[in-house]
Amino acid sequence: MNTVRIATRESQLAMWQANHIKDLLLSVNPELICEIVGMTTLGDRNKVTPLGQMGGKGVFVKELETGLLDGSVDIAVHSMKDVPGELPSGLGIVAMAERADPHDAFVSNDYKTLGDMPDGAVIGSSSLRRVLQLKAAYPSLAFKDLRGNIDTRLSKLDDHQYDGIILAVAGLTRIGQGARVTDAILSSVCLPSAGQGAVGIECRDGDTRILTILDTINHKATFHRVSAERRVTLKLGATCNLPVAVFATTDKNESILIRAFVADTEGAEVISEEISGPIADAYDLADTLGERLLARGAARLMGQS
Repeated sequence: MNTVRIATRESQLAMWQANHIKDLLLSVNPELICEIVGMTTLGDRNKVTPLGQMGGKGVFVKELETGLLDGSVDIAVHSMKDVPGELPSGLGIVAMAERADPHDAFVSNDYKTLGDMPDGAVIGSSSLRRVLQLKAAYPSLAFKDLRGNIDTRLSKLDDHQYDGIILAVAGLTRIGQGARVTDAILSSVCLPSAGQGAVGIECRDGDTRILTILDTINHKATFHRVSAERRVTLKLGATCNLPVAVFATTDKNESILIRAFVADTEGAEVISEEISGPIADAYDLADTLGERLLARGAARLMGQS
């Protein structure tokens, strides 16, 4: 009864995240025995097909969720930006570690910022969210798909296949590659993905033993901000594979600001909205923001109507 089996992808970053959660659990529950169970997902196996064609974010979590549902593991650890808004019946995200830097990172060996790059310079990214926002800000740059784990992507940059690449600041920092961040991209230029920088924990509904344990490490401020972001994506349609960004920030006055970006796949039409109010009303504000986006045609952009 003291054992917690932790499902994770087997990439370097995912293993760091799983061990981070393990360390947090043991720091407040030293009597636990934590076992890490590595799994390979479809997103890990197929590094060629664009994510949108494979089914979007869910390709990085499905196998872990199968382990939860069949009882072979007790919790699954995820990068929250990889978790679809709608989860399988019987499962829930119930805790999160404190969020790290949520911004996107520009990485280059030759240029200090995206603005320093010459016309036609090639930027690598697998994310439509990133590509379309950065295309709008830097229309003279060329964008090329980039897949693989962080080390693979950095190697392709170092092999001169790209002039610069876009990754997450948090991911680079967590695997000891923070020095490779050439420039952190302002959220006013590229709004982060919902949940970016946050590590979440999924478990079975009603598993009271696990729920009690996880409550001891839940960083509530992160949980509420990221949950608000996810409510917006869920309102829009959690299975869409189109560029959607939602980012919530709070201030010392107990206020929350939620910003959102939605576009079609070509970036020809963009909808941006924001809403602010008391932190206590965060979920209602998120719902209202989602409704505003839908009223402005977000469903049409995402091919839902």
